Amino acid sequence: MKSAAWENAFPVDGIDKTVFRKDACGAWIRWDKYGNQANEMGWEIDHIFPVSMGGTDIKQNLRALQHQNNASKGNDYPMYEACVTADGQHNIEHRKYLKVNDLLREMLRRYYPNA
Repeated sequence: MKSAAWENAFPVDGIDKTVFRKDACGAWIRWDKYGNQANEMGWEIDHIFPVSMGGTDIKQNLRALQHQNNASKGNDYPMYEACVTADGQHNIEHRKYLKVNDLLREMLRRYYPNA
């Protein structure tokens, strides 16, 4: 699951994608900081369509989110609150509301009709 979630995060041009990526909220995450909530680049596995709504561990439903973004998203879908984004090479606190994009929602409906 960890590798599948990482692969769904966004590589950044010129940056080693095996070490650093950005999450769906624009925050930096670092591969070796998985599960580390004390680090600004710590990340966790998010179920885009939440398990509480019937989501499962299929690759298409997994993504890596910076740990604070994962906590603020919780079980919200398709709208959710993000609280961290990047400013240059560092993450900063920045609250905004996001929506799972239409293409991803359409793809998830193949597996979860209520998505």
